[in-house]
Amino acid sequence: MQRTTITLDDELAEELDAYMAQSGAANRSEAIRDLIRSGLAQRPDAPGDARCYGVVSCAVDLSVRNLAARVPQSRLDRHDQTVAALSVPLDHSTTLEVAVMKGRVVDVASYADALFLERGVMHGSIGLVPVTESEVRHVHNEGEPHSHTHTKVQSTF
Repeated sequence: MQRTTITLDDELAEELDAYMAQSGAANRSEAIRDLIRSGLAQRPDAPGDARCYGVVSCAVDLSVRNLAARVPQSRLDRHDQTVAALSVPLDHSTTLEVAVMKGRVVDVASYADALFLERGVMHGSIGLVPVTESEVRHVHNEGEPHSHTHTKVQSTF
């Protein structure tokens, strides 16, 4: 077994203690191991090269140093994958950030993972929509035939 030291703010420590009481965990270490297992089990279970759209959402405390600049910059750094972004003010310092990303599962998940690890980012969630893409050559209305990509939503990966 390995020993790991973590620091929790008072509110999170209280939530952990409440979880311990509810779950019957004997101590904080047992509760944290259980929560880690649960969190890892909820990670997207899809082939890394599969194509998808991902809805990435989280609450962001913009009072944390440079976070207000880093979050939009992280989307700009992936401008070819970013389909849409929404920022909803929740209070004087917190926003709800929603980004729709497209690409391979591994790329969308790595964007979400990096965002969720930022100090000041809370309640991170990712939802993946499996798709296939095919190049089609045809005519729309009038004009010359041309090629472009069609996306089709799949029920599973």
